[in-house]
Amino acid sequence: MQKIKKLAIANRGEVAVRIINACKELGIETLLLHSEADRNSIAYRISDDQYCVGPSPTNESYLDINSNVKGALERGAQAIHPGFGFLSENADFAKAVEEAGLIFVGPRPETISALGDKIKAKQIIKKAGVPSVPGYEGDDQSISVLTKEAVKIGFPVIVKAAAGGGGRGMKIINSESEAKDQIESAQREALGAFGSQTVFLEKYLNRAKHIEFQVFGDGQGDAVHLLERECSVQRRHQKIIEEALSPSIDDKLRKSMGEAAVALAKETSYRGAGTVEFLVQDSEFYFLEMNTRLQVEHPVTEMVLGVDLVKSQILLADGSFTLWPQEDLKPRGHAIECRLYAEDPFKMGMPSTGLLGSMKWPYGPGRRFEVGFDQGDEITSFYDSMIAKVIVWEETRERCIQKMIGTLKETLVFGVHLNIPYLIEILEHEEFQNGKFTTQFIAENFSEGIKDQSADWIPDFMKKAYLEVSSVSHQKSGFVDPFHQAWGDL
Repeated sequence: MQKIKKLAIANRGEVAVRIINACKELGIETLLLHSEADRNSIAYRISDDQYCVGPSPTNESYLDINSNVKGALERGAQAIHPGFGFLSENADFAKAVEEAGLIFVGPRPETISALGDKIKAKQIIKKAGVPSVPGYEGDDQSISVLTKEAVKIGFPVIVKAAAGGGGRGMKIINSESEAKDQIESAQREALGAFGSQTVFLEKYLNRAKHIEFQVFGDGQGDAVHLLERECSVQRRHQKIIEEALSPSIDDKLRKSMGEAAVALAKETSYRGAGTVEFLVQDSEFYFLEMNTRLQVEHPVTEMVLGVDLVKSQILLADGSFTLWPQEDLKPRGHAIECRLYAEDPFKMGMPSTGLLGSMKWPYGPGRRFEVGFDQGDEITSFYDSMIAKVIVWEETRERCIQKMIGTLKETLVFGVHLNIPYLIEILEHEEFQNGKFTTQFIAENFSEGIKDQSADWIPDFMKKAYLEVSSVSHQKSGFVDPFHQAWGDL
């Protein structure tokens, strides 16, 4: 018997839309727990019910545990899906959800707590027999001890926040002379972002690939992996482009890494979707961290394996999911995801805000768009600037790259700047195309961003499409596109 008849979504943007669509297919009513700023969003319009959890600032809305739980209870939801980001890896939130008699669509609170603390996680992976990067995870957090340990490890060393991730609280130390400043900077950032200034040290692998394995556990001690994703294209430790499978690991290494990821999931009796992240250098792999949630880049795994991770999460929470046999999880073809950010690609990624104008998504075979906003919606400065994801599938990686370039060139979004020119330059770069790039790819090739080509970059077909789409939309809505003055005479 179905336990979840109404699911609350404690998130926003494209991931909220993704969860709502999964619920529609399962016949589950949806409740969007939203901030005041997100009344103008696709998720708000397509959800069955809405509850405002607070004003626009995240600490007063999306990070407010009590308000989110209260909203779910008042509106009669039986479960809460946290999406990714915000409270998705907050053990206190998961605990509060369960103590309120609701179902948390994700791992158990104690699992989140153990794996969310990067130091505890390293202790768990040692028990599971998973190799880790040499480092220091001690209790003594004095600058003098941390500096001595950094010298002992050997430079370069990376200092990381124990309580968080996502690139915050991370600093690279290249010499003993800069250790004090970098450690103190990391501690301040960690305290501000995660409420704890505890850090740990790791040997910095400066020629590494960032490879992650998708795992899924039944919560009873069994788990499988759904192969890997290549995530080495990063800017300031934030992923930009992801793909499945990785072009740079062979079947032998893939097997070893997959087995290690599953061993960790089984060690913790992991429940639901999670991701085990590794660094790979010189054919050796090392545990980086485990994300106890759905990943932004989960669609590339879905595309190559023909699974639906979000529906699987919900079905497991509802008690009606059977784990896939590992031998049945065989990949087909190649998938790439590009994150579309509202930012100026010619000004080092400066965030771009304002009302969205005309939009055109070039749908077609093997093309998938996960979009959180529509024409007339406002992109504000309160949240992450990602407004959509573009995912393509093809039979080979080479053809997949070309399809993504073509798809991005045909994508039209006006009203704010988008990082499309930046993404295209990355995809066309020789190092990306031959698959030999590392986590240093952006720093080595795009440290100063890309050159401003203004309207010269825009292909003729895009100029024509802009005029056609914008003229029609302006007539229908009376909306004045901010780009119209600049491009009106194209």
